[in-house]
Amino acid sequence: MPLKPVALSFEGRSVRGEFVLTAGGLEGGAVYALSAALRERVAAQGYATVLCDLRPDMSLADMAAKLARVRARESLSNRLRKGLNLSAASIGLLRESVVVPVTPMGLAERIKALPVRLEAPQPLARAISSAGGVRWAGCTEQYMLRALPGVFVAGEMLDWEAPTGGYLLHACLATGRAAAHGALDWLRKQGGERYPVSL
Repeated sequence: MPLKPVALSFEGRSVRGEFVLTAGGLEGGAVYALSAALRERVAAQGYATVLCDLRPDMSLADMAAKLARVRARESLSNRLRKGLNLSAASIGLLRESVVVPVTPMGLAERIKALPVRLEAPQPLARAISSAGGVRWAGCTEQYMLRALPGVFVAGEMLDWEAPTGGYLLHACLATGRAAAHGALDWLRKQGGERYPVSL
């Protein structure tokens, strides 16, 4: 189930976007943007806790005021739906908290900074995109491997935290084009007559 818009915060960095609740955890752009730091924390201590703002477009004071206007005898789900227009997915995630505050301000504070514990990334077989690859220092500016002259790399062959979707495709195509230009330049310097190349 998708949650949007949301903001995720971890170690002083906040990312606004969206994510999807799945049977295995959280997926989506907001999570991927923080993935390197989250992976490092999980590796170091076995888990990472990210703070989720379920209503980043609303201030804490406005949220508490809206919750206060909903009748107290309403169920928690109705208070959140009527007062803040929270989705069923957001309400479900909030209910995963150990204790859900009952006062309007306490509830608003939890919605603005909902702790979500992450215990491990998905296995590689499940990955949409993966980290790791050829280190930038191992390449020239033309994307040629310093250790293997004449071999060029691009896209996810490089060690970078690639955003998924259109951003990833754009970056792969752009680095591929730059690597192709680098390859043509290198071939010409090797003796263009032997290498009938064009781009």
